[in-house]
Amino acid sequence: MSETWFDSIRNEMAELITAYARLSADRTGRTAFDDRVMGVMRKVPRHEFVPAELRHLAYIDSPLPIGFEKTISQPFIVALMTDLLDLQSTDKVLEIGTGLGYQSAILAELVAKVYTIEIIEELAAEAKRRLQRLGYRNIDFRQGDGSHGWPQHAPFDKMIVTAAPDLIPASLITQLKAGGRMIIPAGVEDAQQLLLVEKDGNGRTRSKELIPVRFSTLVMSS
Repeated sequence: MSETWFDSIRNEMAELITAYARLSADRTGRTAFDDRVMGVMRKVPRHEFVPAELRHLAYIDSPLPIGFEKTISQPFIVALMTDLLDLQSTDKVLEIGTGLGYQSAILAELVAKVYTIEIIEELAAEAKRRLQRLGYRNIDFRQGDGSHGWPQHAPFDKMIVTAAPDLIPASLITQLKAGGRMIIPAGVEDAQQLLLVEKDGNGRTRSKELIPVRFSTLVMSS
């Protein structure tokens, strides 16, 4: 499998995402995703963030296993969650659930700084290795319980959570900047919804359910 082949099927993946965006617009409010987001989806090599034996499947629109009962998210969901954040080039973003680093790479292409937390030590170390090998220098890594956020670097302009709690952790809401956005799946298994959380200038938050999703449960330390 050559890089040319990967480039070709990555473009096919992007076209499928564009079609799905139109089909889901009644729920998400987005008939098309921002050109910057789609440009990054066409650029970032997803095949570098899956196990070697699954590289040939990297650009199908499906989650794929990455070990430890975790998955890399479906490309459409990655694009949707990224687009819903309305990212700005100056943003500081907190990501909960690094996995092998694909979403981290997408974010790092679009914002000034990414802080990413992964609770599984082996995944955290491997994500750091892969991202640094690919040249990403605007990502800080932490291994631990993401439900506590990263208070030393708060507040954050935007937050993205790639594992589902039953309820949104209060610490994450606290660490979201006024005027900020968070995209997070929440709910019990088999009844999760993707939520867009917005905090206004006075610190009040509101959330909106978008689409049903299926994510791994957000693991929290006792």
